Amino acid sequence: MSDIKTFAFEKSSFEGVKTFALGRNWPVVYIIENGKEVYIGETTNAYNRSKQHYENADRMRLERMHLITDEEYNKSATLDIESLLIQYFSAEGTLKLQNGNRGLVNHNYFDKARYLAKFETLWEKLQAMSLVKRGLNEIRNSEMFKYSPYKALTEDQLAIAETLQTILETTPSGTHIVNGGPGTGKTNLATYLVKALKGDEKTKHLVVGLVIPMTSLRQSLKDVFSHIEGLSANMVIGPSEVADKKYDLLIVDEAHRLRQRKNLTNYDVFDKMNQKLGLGQEGTELDWVLLNSRHQILFYDENQSIRPTDVHAVRFQQLNATHHHLTSQLRVSGGEKYIEFIEKLFAGDKNPDSAFQNYDFKIYDDASLMVADIKAKDDALGLCRIVAGYAWRWASKKDPSAFDIEIDGLKLKWNGTATDWVNSPNAINEVGCIHTVQGYDLNYVGVIVGPELSYDAETDRLTINPDKYEDRNGWRGITDPAELERYIINIYKTLMTRGMKGCYVYFVDKKVEQYFRNRMSK
Repeated sequence: MSDIKTFAFEKSSFEGVKTFALGRNWPVVYIIENGKEVYIGETTNAYNRSKQHYENADRMRLERMHLITDEEYNKSATLDIESLLIQYFSAEGTLKLQNGNRGLVNHNYFDKARYLAKFETLWEKLQAMSLVKRGLNEIRNSEMFKYSPYKALTEDQLAIAETLQTILETTPSGTHIVNGGPGTGKTNLATYLVKALKGDEKTKHLVVGLVIPMTSLRQSLKDVFSHIEGLSANMVIGPSEVADKKYDLLIVDEAHRLRQRKNLTNYDVFDKMNQKLGLGQEGTELDWVLLNSRHQILFYDENQSIRPTDVHAVRFQQLNATHHHLTSQLRVSGGEKYIEFIEKLFAGDKNPDSAFQNYDFKIYDDASLMVADIKAKDDALGLCRIVAGYAWRWASKKDPSAFDIEIDGLKLKWNGTATDWVNSPNAINEVGCIHTVQGYDLNYVGVIVGPELSYDAETDRLTINPDKYEDRNGWRGITDPAELERYIINIYKTLMTRGMKGCYVYFVDKKVEQYFRNRMSK
């Protein structure tokens, strides 16, 4: 059984650690704090490690050392618990974390599930000691936890991070594209890299910017960076800010949402930026990034490009870039099988494998019931939202009393804010569009598939109804129906991969519903 033994963090108390039964030659986790700051670690010799920490100037400010012990601990278990404590303490925010973010890696080991259960009990003990205030579920739903640079990395994330850090230390310039589908941890790797680079003596001098094309996600990451030691909100910027100064490194998350000069709401601002950088009207936000930095790391997924405004995939293919690939599925509990299932459904595969486990996927024939079930999930878990394709006019923008979406007596409104809608107070009573949820993780997502997606029985494939697609900037200037079809299908693939625990779907077009049900049954 796990226990916590507290010692004063001063030389006179180290003998007490030495004589403690598990103070030497046994794996333990420790927390050193002073009510304001905290350092977390693990060791097999708490006595020696405490003396070493006491020689560190930052650690000397700390006052108490809490040894977390268990007669069943082994090295793998203490490494995992140390990693979890760092991740949760950094997001919880009661104490300021002194740790760096290197070395936090997800790994499996014997009986891991049992040790994770022990961690839940351990956290309750830490709450009782007032070292932390918030519960684990509340923390898990927070932006600070989801986008924390302290998240443990997968093997492929760590390999890419180490490769990129070495290149940045040893080469004068270069372009790198990190390819990864939904839920492969692109944003987490981006924030990890910024923190790791600014915390390393070899690279902390680099001028680094994290470019976030989407306004909503940008504000969320600014909030996260403002609470992390060594980072600041002004390191998170929009594409139009890259020309404010020269950067050693620009990291672009959701690079598939960088814009070109097409279907813009404000051409004048775009043209002035191109003029400022000596570019003609053909200049894109990608060009701005390339011109104003020595190194670029672009996190990119062609299948999440959803508008003709987005820089075309061909432009990324033309770059003289080194490619890196993320494959491990981190968001969806159904794993890569669920992602493949969604991909194959929309690709027209007649026999997609729907045998994914640990994921709650349901098709509804009653939109009101789906909305009610999502609200019930939100009451139980938090962070569950209704989203939809852009197939309804946004009447409530001009008339706040108007409803936008009406389905069989169910009346709904689009999202009331474009900034951090997912976490806004009334979000559970609204419907998010692709522009407010792309890049976000939800516990459950309820997707309303609009009438712009249809089905052709003769060809046995999904089709689109352009006249029922209401996003003007999503179709203006498109002459090839296949291009619009690709954007609309990309939107629904993106929406259906937002939910970590489950995805509920309602289809306005019953032919599309039957298309999905038929393939599910196979």
